Amino acid sequence: MGWATWAAIYFTVWWTVLFAVLPFGVRRDDNPATGHEPGAPVKAQILRKFLWTSIISALLVGMAWAAAKTGLLDWRALMRE
Repeated sequence: MGWATWAAIYFTVWWTVLFAVLPFGVRRDDNPATGHEPGAPVKAQILRKFLWTSIISALLVGMAWAAAKTGLLDWRALMRE
C-alpha cells in the first residue's frame, strides 16, 4: 500500500480515536450561568485531546503498518474473504 492509503487510514483512525478520547477529563460546572448548557465542560482541553488522539492514532497505524510490512497481516487475503 502506498503513502496515500496509509494517510487515509490514519485520518480515519484519528477521527475514531478523537470521539473515544473526548469524554476523558471532562468536569461539569456545578453552577452554570443562565443560558449555558449544564453538561458543558468547564475546560474542554481540546489541544491536549488532539495531542493524545494524534499519539494514539500514530501508535495504532504504526502497529498496523508493521504487521503489514512483516507479513503478519495480509490485506489481499482479507479482501478475498
